[in-house]
Amino acid sequence: MNGTVRDALLPENQRRTLEELTGDLDLNHGDVHAKRTAFWTMLTLSAVIASAGVLADSTATVIGAMIIAPLSTPIMGIALSLVKREANGGFRFALLGGTTVIAVGVLFALVLPGTYDLVGNSQIAGRTSPGVLDLVAAVATGLAGAVALARRDVAAVLPGVAISISLVPPLAVVGICAGQGSFLLAVGALLLFLSNLLALVLSGTLVFAMLGYGPDGATAARPTRRARITVGALLLLIALPLVGNTVASYALTLWEARVQSAAGDWVEDTPGATITSVDNVSTTFYIHVRSPADLPPVEELMTDIEGVVPDGFRVVVVSSRGEELASRTVGE
Repeated sequence: MNGTVRDALLPENQRRTLEELTGDLDLNHGDVHAKRTAFWTMLTLSAVIASAGVLADSTATVIGAMIIAPLSTPIMGIALSLVKREANGGFRFALLGGTTVIAVGVLFALVLPGTYDLVGNSQIAGRTSPGVLDLVAAVATGLAGAVALARRDVAAVLPGVAISISLVPPLAVVGICAGQGSFLLAVGALLLFLSNLLALVLSGTLVFAMLGYGPDGATAARPTRRARITVGALLLLIALPLVGNTVASYALTLWEARVQSAAGDWVEDTPGATITSVDNVSTTFYIHVRSPADLPPVEELMTDIEGVVPDGFRVVVVSSRGEELASRTVGE
């Protein structure tokens, strides 16, 4: 069975040798000086691009940083080292590289005003609240990346794999948020990075072992069982808060929709009144109402919301009048 799967994933005529794979993923193998200077140069530049792109809220710029970021090399090198059962320094480069990116993010945070709205930035908000779907995508990306590395004919998909896995951007967000003193947001972004890292290592370990890159060329699970169990346990540990965060996000979305519905019923008899938005911040729901006329008593809304959301949540109604105070053409 293992041979059949291996032949399907990696035809013999397209298989890269273990020496070739080691040369790509081991920064302590071959021309060490050239590899390391390229790694640190590209990592630093990708950290700068990612930090700038995050603060500019530019998806295109962040994608550019993800394409050139070399951080996946030592991480997949960790997977290969676990299969080969020999150290290659991948963990050290991943740790030092991650620290470097965070430091660059902190430096960018120093130029931000203290009133900068971190949560209002979609590039930051999207990376500080990871969920289980992020983990699923990371595992699938790791599988695709490991297969692409092992085959000569699909190397062209590697840029797409680099875009799919988020490594440098969440680390830049960690630095930016920590530099602004928002440590809870920083922890959320760090959790996203760690889940992606472990997913890559686990996926890479499984694929490389199955494809026969172990010390004796065997595809059996025995040579790497302990390593895979360890990585799997760590991944499960990371997955628990991701699952919890996913459930919490779903519940908040559901409660937000219920509050929106109750607020809509509350103003439906007021001419011109509309609910412009319902926003959730921590344990508070902000209901933004726009109305040219007087609104019904707020107590009616609060009564309707009782039982819609759990006890302990706070509801704040923010009203603005949509009145036309003056009209004049400039210059007349």
